[in-house]
Amino acid sequence: MPTVAVDKLELFERLGRSYTTEEFDQLCFEFGIELDEDTTEEVEAAAKRGELVERAQLKIEIPANRSDLLCIEGIARALRVFLNLETCPQVKLVLPAGGEKDLLTCHIASETAKIRPYTAAAILRNVRFTQSNYDSFIELQDKLHQNICRKRQLVSIGTHDLDTLKPPFRYEARSPTNINFIPLNKQKSYNGQELMTAYESEKHLARYLHLIRDSPVYPVWYDSNEQVLSLPPIINSEHSKINLNTRNIFIELTALDETKLAIVLNIVCIMFAEYCEVPFTVEPVRLVWPDGKETITPDLSSRAMTASAEYINSCTGVSLSALEISDLLKRMTLEAQPSSSNPDEILVQVPAWRPDILHECDIMEDAAIAYGFNNLPKTFPTTNTVAQQLPVSKLCDVVRREWAYAGWVEVLPLILVSDIPEKTRGSPC
Repeated sequence: MPTVAVDKLELFERLGRSYTTEEFDQLCFEFGIELDEDTTEEVEAAAKRGELVERAQLKIEIPANRSDLLCIEGIARALRVFLNLETCPQVKLVLPAGGEKDLLTCHIASETAKIRPYTAAAILRNVRFTQSNYDSFIELQDKLHQNICRKRQLVSIGTHDLDTLKPPFRYEARSPTNINFIPLNKQKSYNGQELMTAYESEKHLARYLHLIRDSPVYPVWYDSNEQVLSLPPIINSEHSKINLNTRNIFIELTALDETKLAIVLNIVCIMFAEYCEVPFTVEPVRLVWPDGKETITPDLSSRAMTASAEYINSCTGVSLSALEISDLLKRMTLEAQPSSSNPDEILVQVPAWRPDILHECDIMEDAAIAYGFNNLPKTFPTTNTVAQQLPVSKLCDVVRREWAYAGWVEVLPLILVSDIPEKTRGSPC
């Protein structure tokens, strides 16, 4: 599971009170995350020795499917809702002053299908950065890259100072020698081939070079002045890098997986839309595809699902009404209400930042977490069984042993891994 390090004092300030290590550990347990380490004692000991120290941190283990908890903004927001300190925020798309016709437009070239065929984009307007939330913004991108993005292979994120660029933008795929720009934190211009050589000695980027190095074309973003924005999934341009004075952020993503593309864009936008001048607003972007089709991203609409109160009660051993279960689900950032036509049915709206909710059992799990696992009734199973090995399994073990004695080596293939494309399965993991 990924581990997120957050500033202890800042998190407690967001939660509205201080906690002892034991109290916060208990809160994490109740919510379904785990406090891995509190560095307070180490920091205090170093300070007594006269060493220069940073502020105390809490290192929290996050479930792999909860990408919305990979930053302090997501953790604090989820815990505040869980503690009934606030309701689930409503994030909405806001069009430019001129309406949909004035949306920033990105044109996608047909050649991109050869390398990274999917892309999406969004804009955060009038953001107010501090050193703290700026660092969190950068760290969230790195956490997403290392987890759901599978080390940038499936999705890569680029963020830019929109005020340094001139729309409309173009997403193209060109020969490496035809791409020239000054990469982030460099002083001179490189072409695509030269970049591959230059970054071989830089460990933090060398591990991504293989993703495009042997391709005849490299993906690249341009503005209308032929200024390069980024060479995904490797590096952004020095020209458009963001800093503490950046007010308007252009977010672009390229991907091999369309499902994860949408998830990652939504997470980045929603986690940091709270810092916009009008909190929790995101400006969409128009994408024009090679076939002339137009799409608008991101899609922040919630997903409608239903759950049965009887099913949730049978799984958890409790006896709650649909209304009571709805109140529990609201503590887990799920909008829920009983159906007016069926007293057993619960209507659930899953927000865009909760891609981990796929089935009714996921809704049941959230209801159990909000109720409290330690509060669930303890009962003996209604049936008693005596476990024993199946005859076919016993035979398999005998055969395995004899073959091993004969010098054979057993190979365990990935027989349980579906060969159905992930886009069809729709898995967020």
